[in-house]
Amino acid sequence: MKKPKILVVGSLVMDLIVQTSRFPNRGETVIGGTFSTAPGGKGANQAVQAARLGAEVSFLGRVGCDDFGRALIKSAKESGVDTSHIIPTEGVSSAVGNVQIELSDRGTENRIIVVPGANFSLTPADAEYLKDSIGDFDLVILQHEIPTEVNIAVAKMAKASGVPVMLNPAPSAEVPKELLACLTYIAPNEHEAADICGIIPAGDDGIKAAAKAFAALGVENVLITLGKEGCAYTDGSEVVRSGSIDCGKVIDPTAAGDSFIGAFCTASAAGIDIPDALRFANCVAGITVTGLGAQSSLPYLADVLSLMENKGFDTSLYECLKG
Repeated sequence: MKKPKILVVGSLVMDLIVQTSRFPNRGETVIGGTFSTAPGGKGANQAVQAARLGAEVSFLGRVGCDDFGRALIKSAKESGVDTSHIIPTEGVSSAVGNVQIELSDRGTENRIIVVPGANFSLTPADAEYLKDSIGDFDLVILQHEIPTEVNIAVAKMAKASGVPVMLNPAPSAEVPKELLACLTYIAPNEHEAADICGIIPAGDDGIKAAAKAFAALGVENVLITLGKEGCAYTDGSEVVRSGSIDCGKVIDPTAAGDSFIGAFCTASAAGIDIPDALRFANCVAGITVTGLGAQSSLPYLADVLSLMENKGFDTSLYECLKG
């Protein structure tokens, strides 16, 4: 096992967060509770989480030449991410996410609208520098908040260099066959899985059927996040389930999926086996939902290991991530 080196190509988004006791209906205005801003974006969240857990992380993306852009770069850099390839872009705003959080007797729910801004200015040409260096990484993480052609270009380079590629296909969108053919892992939720492969992954039989469908599309390793039920992983032969970890009251589920992906990729790229990587990732996501905001709620390695020790889990496997 080793300290992993991870490349994340993806989005940076400044989240504008409103808490309310109930979501407004169509045409209705409601009085909210609190307002805050927090750095986010699926790519940046996953990169920050991996870095906070001990991975050596490099990031490729774009922001606007504005206060939000500067804050997004600052947050990633302070968490240990190499931000030298985050490109400030004239003539376009940094991306923003309108995050509405409903706190009610039924629990906590969220709704998010993302305005892509500079994220959609990223081009395959921006990734040209990776042709000579992508082979230095242990894993590449991609998502859907940047242009598909960028994901395809990076995934093709990674595959040609023998570097594993993880795609988190969120928000849900079509995944071209040429991108699927380059993936080592795909990590959808239940709805995204059904949108891509046409099968709802309900129960072990449904998960196996979805995995078979993904294999026919070119992806053998499928990691399906199941919300409160945890997650399920399959390489087509068996289903490995890992339950969610209760860490206290859920405050904001906004970045739970991103923290899970960042943690799983960190652990698996370090050489930790799948069941332990899944348990680790569920612990990380469990902590994340107890905080408000995206990157502001992402835990550091020490927080996760402390939780795992309190839960009685073996933490010796993750010693390679320290220092």
